Amino acid sequence: MPDKPSDLPFDGAISRFFEKDAPKSIRKAVEDGGKKEILSPSFPYDRWMKKDDYKDELEALQRELVKMLADVRETGKRIVVVFEGRDAAGKGGTIKRFRENLNPRSARVVALSKPTEREQGQWYFQRYIDHLPTKGEIVLFDRSWYNRAVVEKVFGFCTDEEREKFFHQLPEFEDMLVSEGIQLFKIWLNVGRAEQLKRFLAREQDILKQWKLSSIDVEGLKRWDEYTVAIAETMERSHTDFAPWTVIRSDDKYRARLNAIRSVLTKIDYKGKNKDNLGEIDEKIVDGPALLITGDEDE
Repeated sequence: MPDKPSDLPFDGAISRFFEKDAPKSIRKAVEDGGKKEILSPSFPYDRWMKKDDYKDELEALQRELVKMLADVRETGKRIVVVFEGRDAAGKGGTIKRFRENLNPRSARVVALSKPTEREQGQWYFQRYIDHLPTKGEIVLFDRSWYNRAVVEKVFGFCTDEEREKFFHQLPEFEDMLVSEGIQLFKIWLNVGRAEQLKRFLAREQDILKQWKLSSIDVEGLKRWDEYTVAIAETMERSHTDFAPWTVIRSDDKYRARLNAIRSVLTKIDYKGKNKDNLGEIDEKIVDGPALLITGDEDE
């Protein structure tokens, strides 16, 4: 385990932020909270769900995912699931549990890196179109075209005119996907500020997870409020009847993963569907964009 700042990624910038710049209430929540305790005072549970219960429910849901994919391949359905959220909200872990028992030839994960010079000169949506599913496929986007709406806005990677063009074209783009027959799901994982910082600190100290950190993560810690404004506007301008957002509070990763899978499976018809395996969506932590207002945007 690293024992001095020079051993840590970005020379211990996350630890410095925690010690010097984090709001006192956030720092205290992190210091006082136990490993599986919920740090957000507005979260409807005090602790993570029990691990044994989580494993049982996850196994049942993964059996349903396998049946669902078999039906997708047989019928030629095309499914896109977009995973978005603040850094450390649990996107990667949720996608992993969604896909780990599925045939990778039919269930693909798309996690695009920074646009190349050529891609920067293309229509913004173009490089995402290249990764859309063919018949019998599921594509899981680990971040998506919504980079322009949030991250690029917060860090000034696009102009206001470019972002406005994005919002102008977005409804028609997503409407075309849906009218083409693609089943589109948009999931926003929403994590509280104290929990996000706690997860970043853990990554900073764990040599096996340090690769997950980037300069964007470090700088983003200082821009919580800017993210909040950009997220709120994005939800307001992109939550439509044909392509709605499902917002899931993810301070408890177990509950978030289970409910993300449920939110997709419950809306897809497939052969052999067993509703007992699906269980019930937890409406305390799952809703539309309104959940962001009463959710865990804690200071």
